[in-house]
Amino acid sequence: MPDVFADLVGQEEAVATLRAAAAGGPAMTHAWIFTGPPGSGRSVAARAFAAALQCVNGTGCGHCPGCHTTLSGTHADVRFVVPEGLSIPVTEIRTLVLRAASAPAGGRWQVVVIEDADRLTEAAGNALLKAIEEPPPRTVFLLCTPSTHPDDVSVTIRSRCRVVPLRQPPAAAVATVLTERDGVPAETAHWAAAAAQGHVGRARRLARDAEARKRRDAVLGVPRRLTGVGACFDAASALIEAAEAEAVASVADLDAGERTALETALGAGGTGRGAAGAFRGAAGQLKELEKRQKSRATRAQRDALDRALVDLAGFYRDVLAVGMRAPVSPVHTDVTEMARTAAEKWTPDATLRRLEAVLACRTAIEANVKPRIAVESMMLALWRG
Repeated sequence: MPDVFADLVGQEEAVATLRAAAAGGPAMTHAWIFTGPPGSGRSVAARAFAAALQCVNGTGCGHCPGCHTTLSGTHADVRFVVPEGLSIPVTEIRTLVLRAASAPAGGRWQVVVIEDADRLTEAAGNALLKAIEEPPPRTVFLLCTPSTHPDDVSVTIRSRCRVVPLRQPPAAAVATVLTERDGVPAETAHWAAAAAQGHVGRARRLARDAEARKRRDAVLGVPRRLTGVGACFDAASALIEAAEAEAVASVADLDAGERTALETALGAGGTGRGAAGAFRGAAGQLKELEKRQKSRATRAQRDALDRALVDLAGFYRDVLAVGMRAPVSPVHTDVTEMARTAAEKWTPDATLRRLEAVLACRTAIEANVKPRIAVESMMLALWRG
């Protein structure tokens, strides 16, 4: 098995820093922030560092019990916060901080990994800040955020953490991973790596999943379908519905498994005295589960929609590059003819306005504008140019 940092693609400087810290060097501190664009490997880096901190050899060897149990999520001294909904509530952080205050049960450190720390509510952020300001002696906090902008992580938290900036991996490095580790044919790997714009997980899905490729093709066909106001609303509906369908499919098995497990725990199907009454009294717990699952589905829908918008932005970027005769490689190598045709039809200014409309739609959705309203507005802007 390769060492724990093997999946962190194209991040040599960050890996060197993390290795030195895990080995007990002067770089070690009690709180870290991993930042970078989507697909750069923020959570991969945090998990790998957590494993290296628990490695019995202090190197992140990848095969000792400390590395193995951390990466599998079963280490007693490593806790992960992975938000299922739109935010991380204060109750979850308070519980986590309380547990993290204890001494390690068997590992070298108590490690708390918070993925998507930008989703902390204000109260949750304050609770975390108190723990970071007064950390227990053997506890390490690892936070993952898109950036260190105050909208993503508060200045006070950022000032008490060491920042590890990650970059978008080069397409060649992503293609190498797909070819050498996943057995993807070289031509497919290079296409998927470029289309995914450095996002390793997205590239792997495009290379392996025919449905993912179909969804991408449908998104890249949007510019040709915008022939009038009615077509704009139709295209918006199609994009929203595709994101909803993808989200439902991605969480369906997990939702069903959670409900079955909870019903079993509450006595569903029991035949003993009082079993039926006990299950009827569990309506509140089932309702709470449904609420969490609805929040997770909303997050999954927004994530699916954002992937579509990134693909669309990549197309307009290609059109702009062709129009400006920029010496850069295209993102979408399989629709270069369509990009060339669009560049002949639109001026660079008009193309840039379209690209800005896509990026504005992403920003609006992140600010909790209703996705349908944001997408409809974007489609009209794309049509008008």
